Amino acid sequence: MSAPVKAVVAHVADLPPGAAKQVTVNGMEIALFNVGGKLCAIADTCPHRGGPLSDGALAGTTLSCPWHAWDFDVTTGACITNPAASVKTYPVEVQGSDVLVTV
Repeated sequence: MSAPVKAVVAHVADLPPGAAKQVTVNGMEIALFNVGGKLCAIADTCPHRGGPLSDGALAGTTLSCPWHAWDFDVTTGACITNPAASVKTYPVEVQGSDVLVTV
């Protein structure tokens, strides 16, 4: 197993509350969200049909996939629509004004 990779992916100012951003870490597409000041990161691909989750609508902690409206909790990666279809979450930390994600 390879060692975790931690990368600066954004600046805090890039993600106001309610915002989403697609970032890439070590070749992996990650969806980054600001939920009321808490930053969350999940895999950017919906397990249903591959929709880009970073383009979805965020309401509180619930994200709706833009392709077929599957709902996910961005804090846990749990799929509300189909509990068997969760997405991976990634640790997020803030150092100064930098946002880092570990994959």
